[in-house]
Amino acid sequence: MEERTQGPGAHTLLDAVLAIGSDLDLEVVLRRIAQSAVALVDAEYGALGVLGEDGTITQFLTVGLDEATAARIGHYPRGEGILGLLVREPRPLRLADLTRHPSSAGFPPGHPPMTSFLGAPVRVRDRVFGNLYLTNKKGGAQFDADDEAVLRTLAAAAGVAIDNARLYEDARRRQRWLAAGNELTRSLLSGEEPAAVLERFTGTVREMSGADLVTLAVPVGDGGDLVVEAAAGDRADEVRGLALPASALAARVFASGETVISEAVSRDPRAEGGSASRVELGPAFLVPLGTREHVRGVLQVANAPGGPAFSDAVVDMVIGYGNQAALALEVAERRRDSEQMLVLTDRDRIARDLHDLVIQRLFAGALTLQSTLGRVADRPQVGERVQRVVDDLDDTIKIIRSTIYGLREHDRDRLGAGLRSRLVAATDRAGQALGFAPALRMTGLLDTTVPAGHADHLLAVVGEALSNAARHAGATAVDVSVAVTAAELRARVADNGRGIEPGSGRRSGLANLRCRAEELGGRFRVAANEPRGTVVEWVVPLP
Repeated sequence: MEERTQGPGAHTLLDAVLAIGSDLDLEVVLRRIAQSAVALVDAEYGALGVLGEDGTITQFLTVGLDEATAARIGHYPRGEGILGLLVREPRPLRLADLTRHPSSAGFPPGHPPMTSFLGAPVRVRDRVFGNLYLTNKKGGAQFDADDEAVLRTLAAAAGVAIDNARLYEDARRRQRWLAAGNELTRSLLSGEEPAAVLERFTGTVREMSGADLVTLAVPVGDGGDLVVEAAAGDRADEVRGLALPASALAARVFASGETVISEAVSRDPRAEGGSASRVELGPAFLVPLGTREHVRGVLQVANAPGGPAFSDAVVDMVIGYGNQAALALEVAERRRDSEQMLVLTDRDRIARDLHDLVIQRLFAGALTLQSTLGRVADRPQVGERVQRVVDDLDDTIKIIRSTIYGLREHDRDRLGAGLRSRLVAATDRAGQALGFAPALRMTGLLDTTVPAGHADHLLAVVGEALSNAARHAGATAVDVSVAVTAAELRARVADNGRGIEPGSGRRSGLANLRCRAEELGGRFRVAANEPRGTVVEWVVPLP
């Protein structure tokens, strides 16, 4: 009896199924699926289109096109024509000439000619993940029923391989999130500077989510104003320190405590101002950190325009990580408050002891010495030396009293409004005169590094510059930038108005700004802005 053997096509299909299931990296699996499909049905060109949440093609992997041809074609298809038909009606489709089908939309310039077509959906757990597209069977032949059966079998195996790869990717992502959350908590509770920890936090979110830009906005002062405290990604420096107006989407998320998802945040009608107005952004979502009753900040995760939307899994991961970060921040803040109270209590005790014990003893000693002066009247040298000691004791008492006053004033300053919130209030007031909200950007440890005297000068300078812009410039936009380093304090106010005219009344105000800079050993400059307007720069060294 003659032995019946499997044909080479069955062996090839089995090899293809084994190949696409032998790796758990999703990108590698998708590439192998497209390559296997082309090889199995002997097609010249092939592609795998991955569908997004809204049913449009968000990823398009091609086989058979060289880089030069792909570059000439430009952006991958968005789901029109025959490709869109397969998206709307997810079932196998076989055509002798796709250009003659009523749904055909033609080809873009530079696209190679294609005639015969074979397509099939790829399902993952009864949901269409994407579609396989094959064109131009080699030798000029047509795709037949056997080719369609092979492709349907491969698509079924591909769905299983994709599901496994996605589960593996989700598990790895969860593991990385957990490790990152533990590291965040450890850093905050170890006493590390929160600003540095938050910068790493945004960097971790960007790495895990694959986003182009991640920002974290936190409240400043008690009025609900927000400022971008940390940022990571492309053009992060342009938005770090940016004060957000109440119309910004982040401010609305902060007020409502609800997550917001946007397909194109820079063009979202719900958003006005904020980081999306400074940097062009596409798909994004904004997550409140903390509970709805106590939001500690707003995390914005965004891609560039045209970039992919974020999956539900990524959004859920970021929400979980953000809640963990909010809890760690809460614990760290309570710990810092407790330590601060200990410091204030200790300072109060020191001030009380200095006043009640040290000053009283010094004062009594000075009186005793002074009472002996009459007894040494016949010895002028001794009397002179005793008087010097009395004078030194008086000076010491004055120094101690100044120290006590300084301790208490320092504590009052720390408990009062910080410089950042005072700057936000100053720009808000200026917005009423300008008719629009100035853009404010603050960087550095303004609340802790800048001395009280420097802070008063800075607020006066910013207020005068904004007042000049409102009264004389006729501007439609004003940018305020305040930065502090270990060495200097810098303020910059730029408008797009008409510029300084000869004989303008603004000269007296500018002279005041120059005097304030020179009083602190700094420098002041006013110049033309590009392409129009005025720039005021005020820089002073820190003591």
